[in-house]
Amino acid sequence: MRRSTLGSRLLALGLALSLTTASPRAQQGSKPVFRTDVNLVVVDVVVRDRNGAVVRGLTAADFEVREDDKAQQVTSFDVEEIATTPQPAGPPPELLKPGTPVPSTVSSAAATPVRREDLSGRRLIVLLFDLSSMQPEELERATRAAADYVDHQMSDADLVAITTIDTTLKVVSDFSGDREQVKTTLAEFTAVDATAFDAPAAETAATDEVTAAGGDAVTADTAEYDLFNNDARLRGLRTLADMLGSIEQKKSVLYFSGGMTRSGTDNQVELRATTSSAVRANMSIYPVDTRGLQAIVPGGDASRPSARGVSAFSGRGVNQQFDRLFASQETLQTLASDTGGRAFTDTNDFGEAFTQVQRDTSLYYLLGYNSTNASKDGRFRRITVRVKNPGLRVEHRAGYYAERDFAHTNRQDRERQLQEQLAAPVSATDLPVVMSAGWFRLGPDRYYVPLSVAVPGGALRESPQRDTLDVLGIVRDEQGRPVGRFRETLDIAADASGLASRQLLYQAGLTLPPGRFVVKVVVRENANGTMGSFESGVFVPDLRQAPVKVSSVTLSTQIRPATGQKRTDNPLVREGVELLPSLTHVVDRDQKMYFYYEVYEPQAPPGGSALLKTSLAFYRGAVKVFETPLVERSDLDAADRRAALFQFEVPADAFRPGLYTCQVNIIDDVAGRFAFPRLALYVR
Repeated sequence: MRRSTLGSRLLALGLALSLTTASPRAQQGSKPVFRTDVNLVVVDVVVRDRNGAVVRGLTAADFEVREDDKAQQVTSFDVEEIATTPQPAGPPPELLKPGTPVPSTVSSAAATPVRREDLSGRRLIVLLFDLSSMQPEELERATRAAADYVDHQMSDADLVAITTIDTTLKVVSDFSGDREQVKTTLAEFTAVDATAFDAPAAETAATDEVTAAGGDAVTADTAEYDLFNNDARLRGLRTLADMLGSIEQKKSVLYFSGGMTRSGTDNQVELRATTSSAVRANMSIYPVDTRGLQAIVPGGDASRPSARGVSAFSGRGVNQQFDRLFASQETLQTLASDTGGRAFTDTNDFGEAFTQVQRDTSLYYLLGYNSTNASKDGRFRRITVRVKNPGLRVEHRAGYYAERDFAHTNRQDRERQLQEQLAAPVSATDLPVVMSAGWFRLGPDRYYVPLSVAVPGGALRESPQRDTLDVLGIVRDEQGRPVGRFRETLDIAADASGLASRQLLYQAGLTLPPGRFVVKVVVRENANGTMGSFESGVFVPDLRQAPVKVSSVTLSTQIRPATGQKRTDNPLVREGVELLPSLTHVVDRDQKMYFYYEVYEPQAPPGGSALLKTSLAFYRGAVKVFETPLVERSDLDAADRRAALFQFEVPADAFRPGLYTCQVNIIDDVAGRFAFPRLALYVR
């Protein structure tokens, strides 16, 4: 049966089609054009009996489809059954463009149309290797499992494509059913292709600085922002979904990854946008944790030095290792469950993942309907599919997010649009936005939290006239209650030189109590309505019980004279000079690095003075390559806050290009206690 009475190909969930009809008088002057939008939704359904076997022979009359509990009329119906018999001779159509990196976003409308007949009865599988997260031995394990699948499980109906992600998505080979070609491509991977950085030990992760304050950067390259978080990988998955969106059939992506550890600077909006794009493209993600089954031992494995203190005996060390393991697998589980796939973790048998993909795509029904809800509000629409025959079980995606449009609006409508984006589960990501936060103690239960929001100048449209940016942000506590808000309209000078190589920086500050918070910010360019969002968690610790009370560590590469509008309680503004935090932690060798932090309430003996000792140590891997002289302090700079302030200036030309870990050594000599917060930086 044809997918549409208008003869148009169906796209993925919720993707509107523009249908154009020409008048018979086309040869006599201008052509009148009639356009209509059809909100055509496609959902793939697997039906099983009580024994788990796939049920065949169903028709459109056997299904009932509802969207948000409203009945929908099934306008198209197809059965996709993957045969095991050899396919007709001839190369498969080109769906991807191998050999070159793919930009972060592509338009599915620009993809080459693929006829349904070209892929009928074929299973589309994408092998995606995340080189940025895997160690060399993990990449070898993944490619060996893929080669084993080609030798023993790959059927004649399977078409396999191979892609990689490091800083960008790269298509290594297009879809192919040639086993030898696929194996040859897999054999080209080497251990040096894996670029994952060694994760810090679990016993020190609790003191790692993962919420360093944000700030200015030298360039507007978004790759810098993604160096220490997962946004680049999520954007790569979204790009892959956009590339495959024009294909009707279900696509399965086997995503080999070494885990996605949340760094504290990840954009939650990117995760939601990725899953939404995958659902629209009818693409299911099957993450495979290439670390396999891991043993958790109290003192850590043999790759780590012996744990210090009592954490190995109290159970704290084991709990920290479990927490870090679960955190690195949580995002993989989310990608799988929200796209209709399944995550494979804590197993050394990767063949089960290939078996599951073949099982889920052996036979499924494609149901299409024109949604009765034509509003483009960006809200989630829940889909429910039932089979009229009793005793059958139905498997399908839970729903999809509707599109959100932008039109000419007045001032009130634009303000409401910002508010809607702030509350939307899946917000706009067309404008790159990055945000970072820090924390400094003002009192026993009050902390100053500086927030820095940056937009790369290269993402803004060039205009001969002055443009503006609207910034709206909100801070919520663990119960979802708003505890802070900021709103600003920023002017962009029309004659700003070098805007493409710079960034626009907005800074705000809030006073918060200790606790966990979620900050979401929405930025809109008012020239054409392009919007972007960023959402991240902010943890403000309660230092009252901390052995050594230390603030967040701020890395900066720029200082400037402070304006009169800056808050007086901002610790980054002192003596008329403002320290601009670095969002990217990427430093050029001709720059200077400024490190700033505060130590509160150092212990002093009766009738004596406190004694603090501190220095900075820089490591490349496990090797210390640089250390500043030891600084000793016995007085307080801010008596009202009982704080000792420390600022170090380190020239970046003392380091070779590469990734470094900066460890801040802080010793309270009187109390006999110490702290070692860390932060990562990249020298180029």
